[in-house]
Amino acid sequence: MGSRTLRSTRGQRVMAFWIIVVLGVIVDQVVKAAIRATLSVGESAPFVPGVIELRHVENTGAAFGMGAGAGVAFVVIAAVVLVASLMFVWRKRIPMQLAVSIGLVASGGVGNMVDRVIAGSVTDFLCTTFVSFPVFNVADIMVTCGVAVSLVGYYVWESRTES
Repeated sequence: MGSRTLRSTRGQRVMAFWIIVVLGVIVDQVVKAAIRATLSVGESAPFVPGVIELRHVENTGAAFGMGAGAGVAFVVIAAVVLVASLMFVWRKRIPMQLAVSIGLVASGGVGNMVDRVIAGSVTDFLCTTFVSFPVFNVADIMVTCGVAVSLVGYYVWESRTES
């Protein structure tokens, strides 16, 4: 088994990127639709007692409510990031984990962009009860996980290139 078996082709990276984006957006939108159907805005329900509750919030800003009212700008930025992400995955010879992490970030951005285009706001619903933290959603989790995978991948890759 040579190192060739560990490398991914451009097609594999692009396919992984699109699978993650599409599945992530579907999961995000299905969960948000369920929240909108079951909880009124401002209403809460227990989820994991003492840890997380479901609280329906409509956020017109960016992450954690920053930049309220700049919806069109956020839609344009998300669209540009999606196109730039795809171009990066297509053109660069990158490790698969980077393609996956970029797909996660793009998926989260697109999931929230869909909300902004359709409703003018983003549906947030996960609220930590053990610590004060802004209400968030599945798309936000995907962005955070994508960044975390990128950072871990970078440090692993750096440690291998230094050896």
